[in-house]
Formats: sequence, structure tokens, C-alpha cells
Amino acid sequence: MHNSTFFVAAVAVAAAVFGISTYIGNDYIYFAGYVVLQYIVLATAWNILGGYCGYVNFGSAAFFALGAYSAVFVHKFYPLPIPALIVIGGIVSGIIGFGMGYLTLRLRGVFFAIATLAFAVVLQTLIINWDYVGGSRGAYIIRPSDFPGLGSYIEYLYLIMLALAVIAVTTARVIERSRLGYGFAAIRDDELAAEAAGVPTLRLKLLATSISGALMGMAGAPFPYYIGYVEPASTFGLAYAVNSIAMPMIGGTTTWIGPLIGAILLGTLQQIATVTISSVVNLLLVGVLLVAFVIIAPNGIVGLVQERLRARGK
Repeated sequence: MHNSTFFVAAVAVAAAVFGISTYIGNDYIYFAGYVVLQYIVLATAWNILGGYCGYVNFGSAAFFALGAYSAVFVHKFYPLPIPALIVIGGIVSGIIGFGMGYLTLRLRGVFFAIATLAFAVVLQTLIINWDYVGGSRGAYIIRPSDFPGLGSYIEYLYLIMLALAVIAVTTARVIERSRLGYGFAAIRDDELAAEAAGVPTLRLKLLATSISGALMGMAGAPFPYYIGYVEPASTFGLAYAVNSIAMPMIGGTTTWIGPLIGAILLGTLQQIATVTISSVVNLLLVGVLLVAFVIIAPNGIVGLVQERLRARGK
């Protein structure tokens, strides 16, 4: 299936979920759909740095939490509409992403990965000791029960996350097919050769960390309104860091469509497991699938399909 066709089909499925949910009046479908769309944004954002540039980031949860706590801070200071909070969360996370990149991108491989993990730990410690945003106790966000013109407020949050998912995937696709994407690919394939050829590697990597961080922060900004209560253990949770890495790897990291496929597949399976078994099996499910794909399809679903098509062509 052509990439554009798949993207249109994915948006159509998300819109169909909205229509079906409205018809049957089951708000849980919106809650589940919101989570899947949220993971599409996070997986796509991670892939801009981890897949396109080849720099594995273990700090995804930190940027997600930055967006969430930016929204909490602004809500306590002066409540604003969620779209404005998303913009603020994206700006804050993008700036922090730039700063983190400036300090850590001279490291490579496992050293960079460890540095991003340390960044998440330091940021979580700061949030735990910041009483204004709730500290270790957490903070409650009382959201309206209804949104004018839509009905349930969760429908409004679902549509917002759908728009964010479209923005994130579109951004990744535009980057992949631009000069910027070719620069990222040169860094991923051989950074030393790219530097020798005149590619401004540090500038491109800083741009990648800023864009990736901003998108993750935008995904986190609506989270306090979705869950109603924010505390460090949930926003800095292992699930966000693990899923952000596993979903692109299962789908395929060298193309924009891989994270989309991985997030839809793995996110949907997790929501089904939550309802039928228990939410505690989610990380187990991620681990099993990740190990299976590393063995069977190390280049992800997209890579597996491409290999089969090339073999068939020969």
C-alpha cells in the first residue's frame, strides 16, 4: 500500500472511531483511542531523533512530563484553552530539547543514551521537589464534564489528539523527503563521513532534538485534562519511555510510516489487553513483541515488507 494511501486510511479509521463512538455513546472508546493517538505522536517524535539520526533517546517520558507540567503550571497561574497549552508545552519542551542536545549530542552511542536517561532522572527529581506543581503529592485538574457542541469532554480531547497525530506524522513525512531528512540520514549512516562532506551535523542534531522534544511536549500537554490527576510516577512512567522506543522499532525506524504502524498495532493490543486481562501485562506485551521482531524482522514491519517486495521483484 502506498504511504499516502496508508496515512489517509489511518486518519479515516480514527475519524470512524469518532463516528462509531458518538453513535454508541461509549466514552471508553474515546479514552482508548486517545491513548493510541498519543502514542502515535510520541513514537513519531522519538523517530525523528532515534530513527532518522540514529541517536537513541531514553528520555521520552521526560519531555512528555515537561508538556504535562507546563500545562499544570499555566493552569494554576491563569487557565488557558488546551490548544494554547499545547503550544506552550511544545515551546518549553523544544527549548529544553535544544539545551539537552547542546550538552549531550557530542556523545555518541550508548553514552548519549545514558545521558538522556540521566536527564529524565534529574528532571523528575526537580518536579518532585517543586511544590507549586504538586511535587510528590501530585496535582488535580478539574476538567469540564462537557464541551459545547460535542457533548463529552473526552470527545474534545480525542479530536485534539487526532489533530496532533496528523501534525506529527505530516511533519515526519515532510522531513524525510526534504534536504533536512537527507542530512539526518547521512548522520545515521556515517556521521564522520557526513562531517567530512560538509554536513553541519551538530546543527542538524540540535534541530532534531528540538523538534522531537517539542512534539513529545505537545503530546503531554493535554494529559492532565485527560487523566484529571498528575503526579511524577505517572508522567515519568516507564511505559512512555519503553513504548516510544518499541513502537518505531516494531514498525520500522527509517521511515515516517513505521512509527505510525507500530503505534497503531501495539497501542491497540495494549488497550485490548487492558480490558480483557490487566494493564500490568502491557509492558510484558511490549517486551515479547520487541524481542520477537528483533529476531524475525530487525528492520521492523516496513523493512520486512520491503524485503519481501524486493525478493518478489527478483
